[in-house]
Amino acid sequence: MAEGRLADRAYTAIVQIINQDALATGDRLPSEARLAETFGMSRTIVREALVRLAADGITEARRGAGSFVKRRPSERLGSHMPMDALAATLGTYEVRFVLEAEAARLAAQRRSHAQLDAIEAALAALRAALLSSAPAHDEDWLLHRAIAEATANQAFVAMFDHLREEVIRILRAGVDISRSRPPEVIGAMMDEHDAIVDAIRAQDADGAALAMRWHLSQGRKRLMP
Repeated sequence: MAEGRLADRAYTAIVQIINQDALATGDRLPSEARLAETFGMSRTIVREALVRLAADGITEARRGAGSFVKRRPSERLGSHMPMDALAATLGTYEVRFVLEAEAARLAAQRRSHAQLDAIEAALAALRAALLSSAPAHDEDWLLHRAIAEATANQAFVAMFDHLREEVIRILRAGVDISRSRPPEVIGAMMDEHDAIVDAIRAQDADGAALAMRWHLSQGRKRLMP
């Protein structure tokens, strides 16, 4: 089995340990050696899984002390994706940080009046969906795709479309989890989208890229309690 697939399995197994053992934020995970023995995998594979868990904000490594729980994945995630898909699905964030931040930058520089109108219309549709009981993930997807379209580079659109299944799964989970929390969480989500579009409207390329990265980083955090 390819090492990437083994690392996905180790990632999933560590999340299961966190959930099944009810580990809380700050609790220490078993050592790499213990995890490797438990999973029947090499320490290299376990280490790769822990690096990815840390990148996703679930664990953190402390020099000389091991790995600790930083955030527990929301229990509601399980209703949107099987846990064995969690590693691959959250892994799309690393791609989106690169792809969508640069797409926002280029959209701010290159968008036409018609493309800006399309982005503004998608933003309005997302606002209406978020403030109602509608699912809102399709509207969220269409806004991000409209930004990719405004790069005037179809390669960005093709790459974004390739991620559609994973991105839609995340967007659906993000809205559902956010609606289970205080109303200001949905408000923050909307504010983040407003900031991206404001920067594109003002043709502020650096501001658009920064706003997109902030939105994606906050979106990943919203998948945790």
